[in-house]
Amino acid sequence: MTISVRGIGWLTGAGYGCVAAGQEFRFEEGQGINTLAKQGLFSHPFRNFGRLDLASRMTCTAVALALRDAGIPYSPQEKQEIGIMGASSLGSLVSDTTYFNDYIDNGRTLARGNLFIYTLPSSPLGEAAIHFGLTGPLLFATGRADSFGASMTMAAEMVAGAEARRMLVGWLAPDEALYAVLDREQGGEALCGLGEAQLIVASAGGVTEQVRRFSILQDTKGKA
Repeated sequence: MTISVRGIGWLTGAGYGCVAAGQEFRFEEGQGINTLAKQGLFSHPFRNFGRLDLASRMTCTAVALALRDAGIPYSPQEKQEIGIMGASSLGSLVSDTTYFNDYIDNGRTLARGNLFIYTLPSSPLGEAAIHFGLTGPLLFATGRADSFGASMTMAAEMVAGAEARRMLVGWLAPDEALYAVLDREQGGEALCGLGEAQLIVASAGGVTEQVRRFSILQDTKGKA
């Protein structure tokens, strides 16, 4: 069975986009991740999006872009046999620090519960699974940047082993995120093969460079 990358969504501090669709948008002055939710990025309203921690907002935004790029619709009424696997070098460190500082500010007696739930590094994936109706496996990996490549391999094995029809797999850094949809071979609909994607992920340093190389691959495919 051949596993392919069907779509990729990405987000940085400067902009966002979809690779297969060839879309790249720059944030204008005063814009950012919070403005995307208000501009209709999600197919249905994302309840309490502004109350999510930054990692969850970035993850859900990148997932929405990846699903759009892959042409996969979603709605509150339908569940999807799609799993999600995310990787990050920081885990939940930023949210852990925010929670502890809130504990200090409140006299070392208690901290806000809505901050506590994000001290789990898998919480952003859970938020994405809830909003997009994902019913497949949910896993989080932490470590060096190359853990994204390992996560991609594991996600592909899950698709090949019929543990999920499709898998979302991605990488989150403090100011950037990228998520890809892995699927069984889709012929002309595929952005690239798994091997090509793994090579790019292994050799490119960050999301901006990865997007550049995936885009070159897409342009080459379009001219073939």
